[in-house]
Amino acid sequence: MRRTLQTAQQSLGWLIERGVPCVLRPEWQENSAKPCDRGTEIPVMEKEWPQFDWSTVDPVYPAKTGLYEYSKRGLTERGIAARKWLKARPEKVIAVVSHSGFLRVGVSYRKYQNADFRIFDFAEGDEDDAVGGRLVEWELTEKNGGGLGKSPKGTFNMQVWDAPGELEGIEEVANEQPKI
Repeated sequence: MRRTLQTAQQSLGWLIERGVPCVLRPEWQENSAKPCDRGTEIPVMEKEWPQFDWSTVDPVYPAKTGLYEYSKRGLTERGIAARKWLKARPEKVIAVVSHSGFLRVGVSYRKYQNADFRIFDFAEGDEDDAVGGRLVEWELTEKNGGGLGKSPKGTFNMQVWDAPGELEGIEEVANEQPKI
């Protein structure tokens, strides 16, 4: 969360200062359980970042259990929860600051180089809430490999290295993900 807050503050701070809401959600955390991807306890983060509202952060954070578990199931379920939350938002334009690994395996199935971005809409008439909605990338960012043109083109489903120790059935999870 610290890395995403630093990025949000530096890139979108001018909007936050003008009153654009900044909602903190643990669903968007990185996918591994490495120390650098586990996060810091909420009380520590609240002191470090008092300008943000921490009431929307699940008190379970930063534990890697349940929805936040580092597994095929956890990553898939967290991606669905993140898309459902995003789809239910009332805003017409939303900037998500997250981590490339989770965005790829849980949300958009696209790769992101550092600081690159992509623009998506939810598919028209897509009422498939079982997967949280299907994202359709704008041609503007899809054809260039991201908004800065720094990211690989194409779709990238979950791979065996995305959930170590769970080699069997990985194709099953990839097939459960919505087709982009």
